[in-house]
Amino acid sequence: MSTTRRVYKIKKTKKKRRKRLWLLLVPLLVLGLGASTYAATLYMKAQNVFNDSYDPVEASAKRSAAIDPLEDNFSILFIGIDDSKDRDLKGNSRSDALMLATFNKDQKSIKLLSIPRDSYVYVPAKGVTTKINAAHAAGGPKATMDTVEELLDVPVDYYVRMNFNAFIDVVDSLNGIEVDVPYEINEIDSHDKKNAIHLEEGLQTVDGEEALAFARTRKKDSDIQRGERQQEVLKAIIAKATSAGSLTKYTDVMEAVGDNMTTNLKFSQMRGFIKYVTTDKGINLETIKLEGQDSTINGTYYYQLNDTSLANTKLLLQSHLNLGPAEGNQTEAVQSQIQE
Repeated sequence: MSTTRRVYKIKKTKKKRRKRLWLLLVPLLVLGLGASTYAATLYMKAQNVFNDSYDPVEASAKRSAAIDPLEDNFSILFIGIDDSKDRDLKGNSRSDALMLATFNKDQKSIKLLSIPRDSYVYVPAKGVTTKINAAHAAGGPKATMDTVEELLDVPVDYYVRMNFNAFIDVVDSLNGIEVDVPYEINEIDSHDKKNAIHLEEGLQTVDGEEALAFARTRKKDSDIQRGERQQEVLKAIIAKATSAGSLTKYTDVMEAVGDNMTTNLKFSQMRGFIKYVTTDKGINLETIKLEGQDSTINGTYYYQLNDTSLANTKLLLQSHLNLGPAEGNQTEAVQSQIQE
């Protein structure tokens, strides 16, 4: 199959640079507070965080009417950027991580697609075909949303943009997360000190610096494997953050997020996430990858997406959002994945 399906059932029960991960956990975690007896103070704190982070964009041209996350299926694009002061960047930087999440209200499920940052795609804001990470530099979140819509032929309703200054603090505030290290890793730390992080192969608990090294390394594989590791980190963060023992850590998580997020989601709309994190069966999170191959064009490296994988991924996401064209026109491969 050209799309990889992995369903994770997650049971309920300070600031440095060069952070290459995103925080899908932020809206899921924050809105989950509404179902907690510990939520009163934290809810107000979360509301302040999201109010300060609110930055609206024009609605998707692929929607004929406004949608409501409390009532409709919807999508969110998570944009990870590295815009630290140390890099002295001016204007929008290139995105370092892109993930599209679609939410189905009836299934109470989430599909999470990693989009390799070097994917060779058409960028409407630039009017050229180039790396997808150039879209954010060309026009910020809106240009990136338009590019993903062009690529996948689905509406991108919302975005959450995070820089990576908070990542280490978030993991550390949860007292680490558990990951399965595929091979021995020697990586730079957040100060770019060579070989400062050393991880042995195997299942283990890692702190923020170690989680960052695990998520960003690609010395022995590629951006595809790195995307899979980032998905594993995300799953581990959500599992740890939604466990009962982590309730008292939410204040630290909020402080770690701080000014490092912008979104076009209003806090009142975020209540739509509660049903996805409080279901009795746990979070139904399916991770998807886009297959392709390395390519060099005019001396520049790109990731050339596989046409069949891309077509099947489009159908899968369209079906998950209950969009008309996909409902009666799914390929056998996509249907079999949905039925598994």
